[in-house]
Amino acid sequence: MNWIVPLSDVKFGSEEINAVTAVLESGWLTMGEVTAEFEKEFAAYTGAKHALAVSNATVALHMACLALGIGAGDEVIVPSLTFVATANAVRYTGATPVFADITSETDLTISLASIERALSPRTKALMVMHYGGYACAMPAILSWADAHHLPVIEDAAHAAGSFLDGKHLGTFGKAGCFSFFSNKNLSTGEGGMLVTDDDALAEQFHLLRSHGMTSLTWDRHQGHAWSYDVVATGYNYRIDEIRSALGREQLRKLPANNARRRELTALYRDLLAELCPQISVPFSTHPGVSAGHIMPVLLPRGADRLRFMEGMKARGIQTSIHYPPVHTFTSFRDDAIGADRLPLTDEVAAREVTLPLYPTLTDAHLRLVVEAARDALQA
Repeated sequence: MNWIVPLSDVKFGSEEINAVTAVLESGWLTMGEVTAEFEKEFAAYTGAKHALAVSNATVALHMACLALGIGAGDEVIVPSLTFVATANAVRYTGATPVFADITSETDLTISLASIERALSPRTKALMVMHYGGYACAMPAILSWADAHHLPVIEDAAHAAGSFLDGKHLGTFGKAGCFSFFSNKNLSTGEGGMLVTDDDALAEQFHLLRSHGMTSLTWDRHQGHAWSYDVVATGYNYRIDEIRSALGREQLRKLPANNARRRELTALYRDLLAELCPQISVPFSTHPGVSAGHIMPVLLPRGADRLRFMEGMKARGIQTSIHYPPVHTFTSFRDDAIGADRLPLTDEVAAREVTLPLYPTLTDAHLRLVVEAARDALQA
């Protein structure tokens, strides 16, 4: 469909084209020097000691769970208002995700009070998700987790360029997992990054990423090794040089692009308050600096969401939902632990609509979105 205003829009310039062309001309496409530079630059940007580029954020979450020893019989506390990969990564290990509620209608991140209620003798870890690039209550969550000797994994898929108290999200817990999917603030089509300050975990991540091998094809190409050993069960979770080249250029543009996203978010808040005050906007007052990955809003209670979204579609405006709660999916609903303790998640998820947000969105098109929302709600 030819949207007047799409939900998201990725623009690559000559910088990305030239970087990808250079990789193709080099003749080396698999993980190599470009990837190593991307990892160094991402580590420097986030302040993490170690950064490992991987094929996507889901495998980053899986690797984090495996490296922390999570397995069959264990439970991991996760939000339900998230993309399904958060819970699936736990399931991959044989462990069970236990669902926790969100904090409030204005804060859609995981609730510490709900985390406390989800604790059991089988709890092995806690996985938080920085919804929309807005920070979870990390100081309080970490304090609680430390008191219970539980590691914290950060699903930072939305949070490239998000900070809390000057510290980049994804660097608070034992491991942080970033997504570079095509609609993310830093986009490589597919791809992700796993960061940690823990040397031992980083060593395990290296093995898990590439079949448990002690040296890689690039190492042997450089003459640093002639063979290899396999010392652990690993996976093929590698990224390639083309995506790493895209990532390096996208990382350079990330601060300016995120700043524009924050400007647009502020303009949305002002115009919605003026033209459509029935629609509420979460995170209006929230600590930290958000990457502004998405623009979630809540329709008034009793509004017909499908009718609203169809009305937006008729006006050329693409909208979406972030997210259908994981505990409501067919694959989860029969045995979803904690599903009966998620009243806020259930209510908010039924009212949430995501409006278009991307750096090249113009002020005029944003106003068009808000006017369309006003008209669709009144129709």
